[in-house]
Amino acid sequence: MAIIEAHGLSRDYRRRTGVLRALDALDLTVEPGASIGYLGANGSGKSTTIKMLCGILTPTAGTIRTCGLDPVPNRRRLARRIGVVFGQRSVLWWDLPLADSFQILAAMHRLPSSAWRPRFAELVDELALADFLDQPVRELSLGQRMRGEVAAALLHSPELLVLDEPTIGLDVLSKGALRDFLQRERAERGTTLFLTTHDLGDVQRLCDRMVIIDHGALTFDGTASDLARVTGAERVLVADLAEPVAGLALPPSARLDGVQADGRRVRISFRPGELSAAELFASLASQARVDDLTLTEPAIEDLVARIYTYPSTSKPR
Repeated sequence: MAIIEAHGLSRDYRRRTGVLRALDALDLTVEPGASIGYLGANGSGKSTTIKMLCGILTPTAGTIRTCGLDPVPNRRRLARRIGVVFGQRSVLWWDLPLADSFQILAAMHRLPSSAWRPRFAELVDELALADFLDQPVRELSLGQRMRGEVAAALLHSPELLVLDEPTIGLDVLSKGALRDFLQRERAERGTTLFLTTHDLGDVQRLCDRMVIIDHGALTFDGTASDLARVTGAERVLVADLAEPVAGLALPPSARLDGVQADGRRVRISFRPGELSAAELFASLASQARVDDLTLTEPAIEDLVARIYTYPSTSKPR
């Protein structure tokens, strides 16, 4: 059973100037244990989607099931099976020591002490919370608070963890530690991750699939490799040759971009949908001894930017 399943999902907001369609006939399926990067510009419909999958908003049209449940009429049941982290909102009690928030959350989820205390101890260790458990939440740094927020969302061991801008404002070290933890959580517990972010480093480290929406409509659903193929982005191969080769013959879909080091280093661009790196290497190796290779992938930021201007949209073929 899919952990998220949406068909024709739409949401309209009524404004004085008319009706604004925030989400437009979205079809989306997420299997258990997956890690999805849900991307889009501000106002594209990401937050609206999250609110509907959590049962906060009712769809205008279409259907959505989260953990097999219709979210709105089953919000309480669903709350026991999902965890949500909002980067700019807190589920922690501002004036209380951090540790007290976990006792309150355990009571709200009706977790017996035998269930939540071992899990709490594990989260304290994994997220390095011990040094500031007795501090009021209001005194925590942003990085400390976000680690507390993630622990709070995972205290009841949910099947699905929704992360809305979880690393916003964090320094490089804090981001890295949080990403490493989420990778372990998914690998060890099979937790499904649904991540919205503007930090594409989060997507590269955590997600094996990207879903991109624009003005409420699906524009892409696939992997980073699929995105490179759909947008026509190029990879670059830099090869160090033992000796210069005059008149280097390349496959038709490859392009020689530069020659350095007296002809012993060549820079070649190629499109992955038309030519593989292995095929290009074989072509080079048939003409010269190759001492070293470097393969550069297109930057994910460039790929996402391309999808908004590329004429072909939707899922990769």
